[in-house]
Amino acid sequence: MKLEMTELGPVKRALKIEVPEEAVNSAFQKVYAELKRQVRIPGFRPGKAPLELLQKRYAPMVGQDVVQRLVPDYYQRAVKESGVVPVLVDIPPLERMKVEPNAAFTFTATVEIKPSIQLGDYRPPNPLSLKKDDRSVTDDQVEKALQTLREQQAQVDAASEGTALQDGLYAVLTVEGFVDNQPVEGAQKKGHLHQVGSKTPILGVELDDQLLGKTAGETFDVPQLYPVSHPDMNLAGKTMVLKVTIDAVKEKKLPDLDDEFAKDCGEFDSLEHLKTTITTQLENILKQDLEEGYKDQVIERLLQMHHFDIPEVLIERELQTLVRQKLMKEQRHSHREDDLNEPIRLQEEAKRLQQELQPEAKRRVKLSLILDAISQKEGIQVSEEEVDSEVQKLAATLKLPVAEIQRMVEAGGPGAQEEFRERMKAEKALQFVYQNAVIQG
Repeated sequence: MKLEMTELGPVKRALKIEVPEEAVNSAFQKVYAELKRQVRIPGFRPGKAPLELLQKRYAPMVGQDVVQRLVPDYYQRAVKESGVVPVLVDIPPLERMKVEPNAAFTFTATVEIKPSIQLGDYRPPNPLSLKKDDRSVTDDQVEKALQTLREQQAQVDAASEGTALQDGLYAVLTVEGFVDNQPVEGAQKKGHLHQVGSKTPILGVELDDQLLGKTAGETFDVPQLYPVSHPDMNLAGKTMVLKVTIDAVKEKKLPDLDDEFAKDCGEFDSLEHLKTTITTQLENILKQDLEEGYKDQVIERLLQMHHFDIPEVLIERELQTLVRQKLMKEQRHSHREDDLNEPIRLQEEAKRLQQELQPEAKRRVKLSLILDAISQKEGIQVSEEEVDSEVQKLAATLKLPVAEIQRMVEAGGPGAQEEFRERMKAEKALQFVYQNAVIQG
């Protein structure tokens, strides 16, 4: 095989590949031998048709078969010999290629390749320097967590007799709607617990202002005028009167912060034990948050210190992924499937998102290439045990069976499985740089 590589740009190469005459003839012989066993030609026993007749009848088809055998094989050989790592391959359509017996066969593959990255310093003696985050768990945060637990353990009990309603108290209400002194079907609520000040509508009407200052046993009317355009013909242009009765006034009673409260919250011996546990939990959360912040600093430093050309195809792939994810998320929340204009709107939204997300796509690709280069330099790999562990973590986070997560990963085929591994490897590379970084102060 003869190979000629031409540089078309920083991340683009042309591979001119010449398949030797002997290999071409060998491929023709194999194809004709298989054809002779398969075809049936009148006047000849199976497998006995002369080669000349086969060539006359099937030469174009055989030529295409030879092309399909030779091109992928010799392309792979050329890639291995040249040492390039293609991210995009452009080979002329195989059906347009012509190959002849007793002659060498030449074709050209244009490839976009991963850039050559000259890595900067990121480990001792010249590690990355990170700005220290001085946050720590405070007494106020612990107290706030305790108050949240008190709210969760609180009970709503009857207020003392004669208590007037105010924001934060609860009213047990009976509400009935009447039009022309006739009850409106579906406009009744009995024993409805409402927190005053929440501004939560009852039968479509906010009653908080009318409830303020009133006590249990009081009754009042609230007129509600409906426009003539109201879709319910029974209400359009009419006034519905809500008759509201305050059946009871209640208040939320918080438990005392004592050892008994701690025991009610779980397996805690005392209030001090509960506080210690809350502090530890908050410290663990803060530790994770700090680590993520430091890793963000590492990412920004890596992006700033490395400059290289990025294959456009990688940016385009990442951009399409980001746009697709955004559109899918939007569709899940919009519920516009029945809108006839939805396809047009989605096309316009996709165009807008492509412009908006292009910088982020480029940023992500650049980071992945840097982390990949670090992985190669440091010999970072992902073992089967690590993959299994990650699958188990995902299953626990998503509250799904491990087998379901495995099925989801495998359903995407070898490409999706390899992408899963590559993401894990990138995270290990980022962790490696972070562990070797120095936090100032």
